[in-house]
Amino acid sequence: MAKILVIEDTQDLREGIVQSLSCLGFEALGAENGEAGIQLAKMHFPDLIVCDIMMPEIDGYQVYTILHQDPEMMVIPFIFLSAKADRLDIRKGMNLGADDYLAKPFTTAELAEAINSRLYKKNAIVDPYIAEMKHATEQISALAYQDALTKLPNRILLYQKFQQALSIAKRRQQMMAILCINLHQFKAVNNAFGYSTGDLLLQAVAERLLEIAGQENVVARINADVFTMVLVNALDRKTVEDQVKAILSSLANPYWLNDHKILVQANIGIALYPDDQSDFGKLLSHAEMAMGFAKQSRKDSYHFYEVEMGAKTEQNSLIEKGLNVALEHSEFQILYQPKINLITGRIMGAEALLRWHHPELGMIDPNVFIPIAEKTGHIVEIGNWVLEAVCAQTKIWQDLHPIPLKVSVNLSAFQLRQEDLVQTITQILSQTQLDPNCLELELTETSLMDDIEAAIAILGELKAVGIKISLDDFGTGYSSLNYLKRLPLDILKIDRSFINDIFHAPQNATIVTTIIAMARGLKLRVIAEGVETQEQFNFLREQGCQAIQGYLFSPAVPAEQFEAFLAEDKRL
Repeated sequence: MAKILVIEDTQDLREGIVQSLSCLGFEALGAENGEAGIQLAKMHFPDLIVCDIMMPEIDGYQVYTILHQDPEMMVIPFIFLSAKADRLDIRKGMNLGADDYLAKPFTTAELAEAINSRLYKKNAIVDPYIAEMKHATEQISALAYQDALTKLPNRILLYQKFQQALSIAKRRQQMMAILCINLHQFKAVNNAFGYSTGDLLLQAVAERLLEIAGQENVVARINADVFTMVLVNALDRKTVEDQVKAILSSLANPYWLNDHKILVQANIGIALYPDDQSDFGKLLSHAEMAMGFAKQSRKDSYHFYEVEMGAKTEQNSLIEKGLNVALEHSEFQILYQPKINLITGRIMGAEALLRWHHPELGMIDPNVFIPIAEKTGHIVEIGNWVLEAVCAQTKIWQDLHPIPLKVSVNLSAFQLRQEDLVQTITQILSQTQLDPNCLELELTETSLMDDIEAAIAILGELKAVGIKISLDDFGTGYSSLNYLKRLPLDILKIDRSFINDIFHAPQNATIVTTIIAMARGLKLRVIAEGVETQEQFNFLREQGCQAIQGYLFSPAVPAEQFEAFLAEDKRL
């Protein structure tokens, strides 16, 4: 039943119109003047308004103008009534936007025809608009609470669902868990197979997580490669751990997407209610923190939140902040550990090792600050500074001492991915006038495996310039002969872990002997790290190892001390 508002100051006419409309099946309301009409219109939101023009204080034109200042009122059809039939009067009403105009006196049939005509047009125009607005509102609501790609809840809806689960858990005195699940090297999938395949992978991961979660638990996507699962009824820590292992196992199975076989592993951080917190934001933060520690451990791992992580995170934050000014404040120092020729016992080169004297934290281990520098991007600036300083220092030593000295610099995976790496290094060599053959770049097996094909190409360019390439910590990483034969290497460095127990663990001696023999077959030089005793020195020399470094000769020392070694021709 359509609702019609009649605004007419003449009482008999107003009541007559209201009665006629009621008889025609409309719900009719009457207002005795413009002000009352405005109030009733805002209160009842009628489907159509019939309004007299000539009224005291507020006339019909003013009523129309005031109501149409409200966007919601603009869709209500408006019919003017007037005793005048002047063309100018009609045009004024129509120019305002009125839908029709009836001149008094008019018949009930004329009024009914005008109202039905305007309501029909309104329904034809406004109803689709309202339906479209409803659809748009639903879409906006979905965007506000759902992840567009996977259709999983986003962080906002996750919060609401967590609060609902929390109230139940409190009432039943049950444990809950929040899991933060990060896909290991998801960016590499996008780079290798394209973003469309990456999107399909995220959808496939979402499906697997939903399958594991079941009906009771909640799965959400809160970041590009981070999913969250709320385990609503986690009976105990072991139950949570079993669920986490099931997730890791499921996600590790191959995905066949766009004719590609894709393997992805995950890291999971876990926070428990009520053990770790009851506040959603803090629990999620703790789970994310634990996820970060899991990522540092290895791929395909998980970590429960621990209170000590807060202090560790605070320290990392301090380190991250300090990296912004460390170079400017000259807080970095380069030490040089001598490399010794096993045949002559003389210095043949050195490994440059970076140290950081933090004003608050003291000496920070490179294994601590280098990953943070990689994450923040500071490693590029720091790495370039190290290369420039080492090349300049090596050139000075070569000018002072007639020794074919070679100095090595460690290169991180992040630096290896820089497009201008080769150009940057060649410019530094040119500026410092150092012979490229005197510079060695050391890389770990793990850093090369991030993108082995790209690494082979870049290292080939560096080797073409004359720079020597060294594989550091050999035997601790992937140890695949398939890629070892393809890499443009010059040197293999045997990790200190094999040297330490070379006489107490027979398998270590076998490994070292095998590496030396293999390197000889591949025409690579071998350097053993961590040599501390004469017995280790003798064993390595007997096996044909060409060089060593370690405390037997000297730890890493400042440039001045290394210069003194050169000056006195110190040897073993």
